[in-house]
Amino acid sequence: MAAAIEDYALLGDLHTAALVGRDGSIDWLCLPRFDSPACFAALLHHEEAGRWLLAPASGGPATHRRYRGDTLILESVWHTPEGDVRVVDCMPLRGEAADVVRVVEGLSGHVTMRMELRLRLDYGHLVPWVRRIGPDLAAVAGPDALWLRTPVDLHGRDLTTVAEFTVQAGQRVPFVLTHAPSHLARPEPVDADMALADTEAFWTDWMSRCRYDGRWPQEVRRSLLLLKALTYAPTGGVLAAATTSLPEEIGGERNWDYRYCWLRDAAFTLQALLGTGYVDEAAAWREWLLRAVAGDPAKLQIMYAVDGARRLPEHTLRWLSGYEGSAPVRIGNAAADQLQLDVWGAVLDTLHLARSTGLTPHETAWDMQRALLDHLEGRWKEPDNGLWEVRGPRRHFVHSKVMAWVAADRAVDTVARHGLSGPADHWRALRDRIHADVCADGYDSERNTFTQYYGSRGLDASLLLLPRVGFLPWSDPRIHGTVEAVRRELCDDGLLLRYRLGADDNVDALPGTEGAFLACTFWLADALHGIGRQAEAEELFEHLVSMRNDVGLLSEEYDPRARRHLGNTPQAFSLVGLVNTARFLSGTQTRTARPGMDQGPPGTAPTAHGLPRI
Repeated sequence: MAAAIEDYALLGDLHTAALVGRDGSIDWLCLPRFDSPACFAALLHHEEAGRWLLAPASGGPATHRRYRGDTLILESVWHTPEGDVRVVDCMPLRGEAADVVRVVEGLSGHVTMRMELRLRLDYGHLVPWVRRIGPDLAAVAGPDALWLRTPVDLHGRDLTTVAEFTVQAGQRVPFVLTHAPSHLARPEPVDADMALADTEAFWTDWMSRCRYDGRWPQEVRRSLLLLKALTYAPTGGVLAAATTSLPEEIGGERNWDYRYCWLRDAAFTLQALLGTGYVDEAAAWREWLLRAVAGDPAKLQIMYAVDGARRLPEHTLRWLSGYEGSAPVRIGNAAADQLQLDVWGAVLDTLHLARSTGLTPHETAWDMQRALLDHLEGRWKEPDNGLWEVRGPRRHFVHSKVMAWVAADRAVDTVARHGLSGPADHWRALRDRIHADVCADGYDSERNTFTQYYGSRGLDASLLLLPRVGFLPWSDPRIHGTVEAVRRELCDDGLLLRYRLGADDNVDALPGTEGAFLACTFWLADALHGIGRQAEAEELFEHLVSMRNDVGLLSEEYDPRARRHLGNTPQAFSLVGLVNTARFLSGTQTRTARPGMDQGPPGTAPTAHGLPRI
C-alpha cells in the first residue's frame, strides 16, 4: 500500500515531478512531462503498478530527511544497527533527456542496501522489454525507453530489477535513470556528482532572487520552491498539482486529475510571484495565459494542458485500485467543458494586475480583454457550475457574479489609470448593474451574510474574496457578517470547508464527503486580518503552517480528525495561499493608492479598490 499522502517529498526538473516516500520508494513519476502516463504508479495501486525502491535492506522509514538548503535535492538518512546511510535524490534540470539521480552515501559502519526497480509504463499497464546494452539496463515499451546506469550488479526477479549491496562509511554509489523516446538513440547519461552540483547551483541561485523579508522566511521560501517545481518550463504554465486522483475522502470517489493549469489560479499565482520578486516567472505565466486563451472568447475554458492544449477528455483507469482503494482513478478532467463564468473575470483580473504592477505590456492583451468582456457582458446573468466545478445543476453562484463585476471594474480602471481606449461609461454602468444584482439577490439580510448562490441557505468560502477583489470594503457590515457566518457555519475543527455538502439540496450532486480546504482556510486568515482581528488571523496561519509535512509540502485538503493530508499534492493553490497570506500578515505587499480606496484595519497597508488585497 502507498504511504500516507503527507509522507511524500517532491523531486522535479520543471518538466515533470516524482514523489518519494519516507521508505525510499519513488511511487509516482510521469515521463516525459507532468501529464504523461506514469512509469511509477504505485501511489494509486500497489508496487505492481511500478516503483523504484532504494533503502536499507532491513526496511522501514527514514530516520529523518530534509531538502538540502534552498533546493529540491532530497536527503534521507537511516540510522540502523549496522551503521548510518544517506540516500540523496534529485532530478537535474532537463538537458538532452529526463534523468532521476539517486546516490547512496555511507556515513558510518556498513549497511546492506536493497534496490528494486519495477518499471510499469502507461500507468502500470505495460511491462517493458528489459535487456542489457553495454553497461546499462534498457527498458522499452511503445514510445518510451528508459536506461539505468549504476556500478552495482543487477539481477532480474519476477519482472523486477533488483540488487543488494553493502555501503561502508565514505562510499558513494550512484544510480541514474534516464528517459527518452524509444525511437531515438540512448542519450548521454549524466554524471551523478555533476548533476547534483548543477542542481544545487540552479535552485540556490533561483532562491537568491527571493525578495520576501517578512516574518516567515523559511516557510515562504520552501513554498516558492515547490511552486516553481510545479512550473512547466517550456511554456511557463503552472500546474494545480503534480498528481491525479489522490482522494478528497479516503475510499471515496472524489478523485480528480489536477495535472493541468487552471485560469482562476492565475491572479493568486501572479500575486505570489510578483510579491516575492519573481518577475520573470510572472511574465512567463502571463504569456502562457495569453496564448492559452487566444481565440474566440466564447470558447474560453477553465483549464488547459501545460502546453495550452484544450482537449482534456476524462476517463477511468480501471486496472488501478486507487489510493487506499479510493476508486476510480481518473485521467483528464471533464470540468474543462463546464461553464464557469468567474473565469472570464479571473483572466481580466490577472491581466489588469500584470499591467498595474509594471509587467511589460503585451501588444494584443488589451484587445483580448475587451473581447472577453464583451462576451461576458452577454452571459453574466446565466447560471453556471461555479468555481468549485460542481457536477449538479447550474446555479447563480455569487462568486461567479462578483467576478463578472471584477471584469467590468478592471476595464473601467484600465481606461482611467492607463489611458487605453474603451467605453468606460458603458462598463461603469455594467459594473453598477452587476453590483446591485448581487447585493439584491445574493445577500441574506436576515442572517447578514452573502450566500453561496441566489436563494441559497448555504454559504461558500469564496464569499471571503468579496473584499479582496474590491467588491465591498472590509469595513462594510455585510462583509463582517459574512466573515462571521462563514467561520461559524463552515469551520471544521478550526479549518474551513469549501461549503457544506448537505446544505440546500446537495449542490455538487456527488456522494461522500471531503476534507477541509486549505486554500480557503488561508482566505479565512486573510479575512480575519482584514476585519481587524490580527491575533486570530496569525494564530490560524501558524496552525496552517504546522500542517505542512516534514519537508514543507501541503496537499489540497486536510482531515482534522485523522490528521491526514487529503487530495492531490503538492497543491499549488495551498502553497500560493501560504505565500500570499504570509505577505499579507507581514505587511510586505505593495499597492498603488487612488481615491476611494478602503484603508483596511489599523496597521495594514492600504489597498486600491480594484486590486486583490493580498
